[in-house]
Amino acid sequence: MFRILLFAILSLGYVNSFAQDINYARKTISTLTSKKYWGRGYTNNGMGKAADFIEGEFKKFGLSPLSGNSYKQFFSFPVNTFPSNMTLKLNGKALTPGKDFIVHQASKGIVASDSLIPKDSTTYLSKAGNIAISLQPKLTWSVSQQALDYSIVEVNKNSVSLPLSQVDVNITNELVPNFTAANVGAMIKGTTKPDSILVFTAHYDHLGGMGAKTFFPGANDNASGVAMLLDLAKYYAAHPPKYSIAFICFAAEEAGLLGSKYFTENPLIPLKNIRFLWNLDLVGTGETGATVVNATIHPKEFALLNQINNEKQLLKKINSRGKAANSDHYFFTEKGVPAFFLYTQGGIAAYHDVDDKAETLPLTAYENLFKLFVDFSSLLIN
Repeated sequence: MFRILLFAILSLGYVNSFAQDINYARKTISTLTSKKYWGRGYTNNGMGKAADFIEGEFKKFGLSPLSGNSYKQFFSFPVNTFPSNMTLKLNGKALTPGKDFIVHQASKGIVASDSLIPKDSTTYLSKAGNIAISLQPKLTWSVSQQALDYSIVEVNKNSVSLPLSQVDVNITNELVPNFTAANVGAMIKGTTKPDSILVFTAHYDHLGGMGAKTFFPGANDNASGVAMLLDLAKYYAAHPPKYSIAFICFAAEEAGLLGSKYFTENPLIPLKNIRFLWNLDLVGTGETGATVVNATIHPKEFALLNQINNEKQLLKKINSRGKAANSDHYFFTEKGVPAFFLYTQGGIAAYHDVDDKAETLPLTAYENLFKLFVDFSSLLIN
């Protein structure tokens, strides 16, 4: 009997779930990864411009702020930035930032010419001891809230010929002690159960720029999640549910889950009223399926998710994973909010590098993933 009821409910929901718009998603991802938004980070007002874009979409769809009259929740934190100079020569050969080298995110800026001394097979130190060159098979960047008193430069080992003997470097850093960012949130009030809230979250920040000419687009991480969240907001604005739905785009996830941590400590909606939370991060692939973090601590909801997926054959496979502090769901989980973090797998391997671009993001499972979220949400509340 339950199987028949499930199929009937899903069949009704399936018609409406075709309202996802992959063209809107592609356009949104292309916008957020463009040069204008400069990696949605800490220079050229990239993060601020992205926040304004998201706020504009919420307003266009007719969503209300989570609290009061503002869609934004401001907070501040220290961050190490690299706003201008970013040049490196090894053995007289000029290297390309982002492709051939990255500066470690906590590095101090430096202008120097010096000889290099090998420390081991992958590390060289300048004679003065203030520069370290680290040879790496792959370059992945990050964000730091502090600056060291020396400089580390990571170099693609395929970009240089060994041994290294000379370094010429010009890197500018700026430690910003009180960088201001904003979470951006909106809500659709439920028609009959407004105090029961489903939440969709996604971080909109990425790594930003490294110097004046290089930025990290962040298509899969996490323009893909923002596009899905906004597409869901547009869908639910046109199909008002009986329960409330909140949409929250967090800042500073890449700096240490700072936006979501601040929100859970200063919530704009009662955390006890959240029936379930979906965190969308890295949802632009899906060739081999997806993984759900917190699946083991919410087995009934995970079983429901798989029941829907088995009925509709939406994703190739949904893998179970336990609790992990690897995205913005974490601090909600720590506060007792039931939450899943879903990320897709397979396809491109670009991550925290300059190759995470809109034009190469396949969105393999995007349409079916959208349907899965809508059907799960409907069945969960009903």
